[in-house]
Amino acid sequence: MIAYFAYFQVEKSEAFINSSYNARQDVFADRIRRGDIVTAQGDVLATTKTAADGAETRSYPYGRLFAHAVGFATNGKAGLEQIANFQLLRSHVFFPERVWNELQDKKNAGDTVVTTLDLQVQKAAYDALGSRQGAVIAMQPSTGKILAMVSKPDFDPNTIAADWKSITAEGANSSVLLNRVTQGLYPPGSTFKIVTLLEYMKENKNYKTYGYQCEGTLTEEGNAIHCFGNAVHGQEDLKSAFAHSCNTSFSSIGLSLDLKKFAKTSEELLFNTELPCDLPYKKSSFTLQPGASSWERMQTAIGQGKTLVTPYHLALITSAINNGGMLMRPYLVDKVTNENGAEVTSYQPQEYGRLLTAKKARTLRAYMEEVVAQGTGTALRGQGYKAAGKTGSAEFTSAKDSHAWFVGYASQKGAEDLVVSVVIEGAGTGGTYAVPVAKKVFDAYFS
Repeated sequence: MIAYFAYFQVEKSEAFINSSYNARQDVFADRIRRGDIVTAQGDVLATTKTAADGAETRSYPYGRLFAHAVGFATNGKAGLEQIANFQLLRSHVFFPERVWNELQDKKNAGDTVVTTLDLQVQKAAYDALGSRQGAVIAMQPSTGKILAMVSKPDFDPNTIAADWKSITAEGANSSVLLNRVTQGLYPPGSTFKIVTLLEYMKENKNYKTYGYQCEGTLTEEGNAIHCFGNAVHGQEDLKSAFAHSCNTSFSSIGLSLDLKKFAKTSEELLFNTELPCDLPYKKSSFTLQPGASSWERMQTAIGQGKTLVTPYHLALITSAINNGGMLMRPYLVDKVTNENGAEVTSYQPQEYGRLLTAKKARTLRAYMEEVVAQGTGTALRGQGYKAAGKTGSAEFTSAKDSHAWFVGYASQKGAEDLVVSVVIEGAGTGGTYAVPVAKKVFDAYFS
């Protein structure tokens, strides 16, 4: 029991105290003024203002800009306000000052949570998404640092208490509280061809000899798959089929795959499993099983059917591809300091696990580079950085309305690479709508 008590104090006490179900947090708030949340560059994202009568108000200087990432601390807690609650209600003010404040019955200043978020990158993502619903996440694949996280529709955390009834009323658009980055499940569309391509390469060592004659339509057992916009791509090898996002080619590939192995590869890429994520999130799903019909195979291979994924999950897969197959654990808190800036705790990049081999990751990078060089992502060509990725247009209604997707990365000498994942609900094609959003994020980061 003594050994467990020591283990609990060292390893588990912070997690229990930080739980939203733990009433002890209210005790901390009675004697500590909630600390600030700031960007990596020191911009204040959340702070506590104290009136002359001692009344405290939580203030968010950037309002809606960081709504889902920073969250709120009224009517419950969300975002960083929730996951860093314990740190914000601890005080490491220098000891003499702390004692003096307590003798005067004054609150001590809570610690400052320094995030990995970047104001310019966040603003670029927010502005680029505009008034459209969707999500954007930007992260460094070599470190796991999350630099931007935008979800729309959003809310103003400064007025969350006043707006609460209208937001949560029956029939209201309560989805403004949903962080679409981690909790929005969407059909991945052609971004899923990354997974299909990987499985095909694993099953076929001679994949470089692949050839396909695209006639714009593939019919199997009475079911037809069409290339987007009824395009006819003609003779293609595997790389050009991927770059042009040829649906008929990849549906044909889907018919040839071993479904047990396909499911195993998807699970290695974290489908149907837990994700490394501090924020609330939804698991992505891959449901194709042995015995599935030809139609299900064809649809799943091109990211339609029953497959669902979050923008966050696609960013993880792309990060692993960029980082030689190794996924770094994503994180939002870089360090904790006291009110005077003295460091209390710091967090370092950590490996989460290998999702694919370095060789396969290198090959996928070459294919994703081709998408920008001559495929559906050419709007990213010729910049001051080198970009790669995959577009997607995920149909979600019988009228063939589609979500616009882009997931990819960019690199520039002397800077850490950046991964960006974008989804815009009901916008249309990924190349037309999602790629320009990613471009503005890359531009802000590399400038």
